[in-house]
Amino acid sequence: MKSLFNKAPDIVPERLPKGIGVAELVDMMGRTCFEARNVRRAARLYSRMVDEGDTVWLGIAGAGIAGGMGGMVMSLLEAGMVDVICSTGAQVYHDLHFAFGLPVKAIHPHHNDDELRRHGDTRIYDIGIREQETLEAQDAIIRRFVEEQHGVIGQRELASWEFNYHLGLWAAANAPHPERSFTIAAARLGVPLFWDSLSNHSIAMNLVRTDRMGLPVRLSAQKDILHSSAIAYTSDQTGFLELGGGGPKNFIQQTGPTISQILGVDFEGADRGIQIGTAVEREGSLSSCTFGEAVTWGKYQHADEANLVQVWGEYSIIFPLLVAYVMDRCAPRQPKGICCQMAERVKRLEDAA
Repeated sequence: MKSLFNKAPDIVPERLPKGIGVAELVDMMGRTCFEARNVRRAARLYSRMVDEGDTVWLGIAGAGIAGGMGGMVMSLLEAGMVDVICSTGAQVYHDLHFAFGLPVKAIHPHHNDDELRRHGDTRIYDIGIREQETLEAQDAIIRRFVEEQHGVIGQRELASWEFNYHLGLWAAANAPHPERSFTIAAARLGVPLFWDSLSNHSIAMNLVRTDRMGLPVRLSAQKDILHSSAIAYTSDQTGFLELGGGGPKNFIQQTGPTISQILGVDFEGADRGIQIGTAVEREGSLSSCTFGEAVTWGKYQHADEANLVQVWGEYSIIFPLLVAYVMDRCAPRQPKGICCQMAERVKRLEDAA
């Protein structure tokens, strides 16, 4: 009997040439095996998302931004290769450390944590952050923003992207290093930056204090859900790029079920998706949920391996490869400026509903 492998490509050992570029390296990885092959599949899928005009969503879980990966996000934003972001609020908070020149250090991950606490040092694995000089200083900056901008942000309920938009523009005018912040870049480019949670981070913790100062800020989870769903509904084609899982992954993927199951509008879910993460499928968490499983919830249109790629790996290793690949292989796009279109997009969804 003939082999079922006859039409599969041959594996041929290739030497690694001196001076190889990142894009060429990723393509070479795709001609080997295991997760290296998936990295190339993800890189090529992301390239198609960019080249074919997808509205590209970036989900950011974990602590990559605190570890300095915001520069890669800025590169994508400035090249028009990310149109919407959902991040944990913690990463917006830590992102602003860099804009305001607050100390964040690269440290060894193995320390006596009791001793660190006595010295006023905190850490996120191998990221060192001072409690007073960084965290408390950042807290004061957030409260200063609320005080100075309360006339703008305190007059009505806000979606999280609206809060972050005003925070980014204010930081652009007040931070000594605005070029170091993806929050600032997103605001300047009109890219909506949502939080996956309105309460689970230090920015919201500071809003408790500014409320007590007589400067209340009202955030609306319902507006976040409606506005994010409106972006999905009014986009010709949607692609998700998810760094890790957790809340940001669920936030961007729930847009489809919100439209179809909650609002009763005919909608089949997102077209394409990429996830980079280390969660194991068998433990049943949202982070480990496969794209095929997500199809059953109406989050994606089809369980199609060509358009849904999951890479098992830690995203501080994989994400830079994808960024370098698309920056090399794809032409920059004009930013969609979705922040300025939000009212019109919401109206289109509400009319449909």
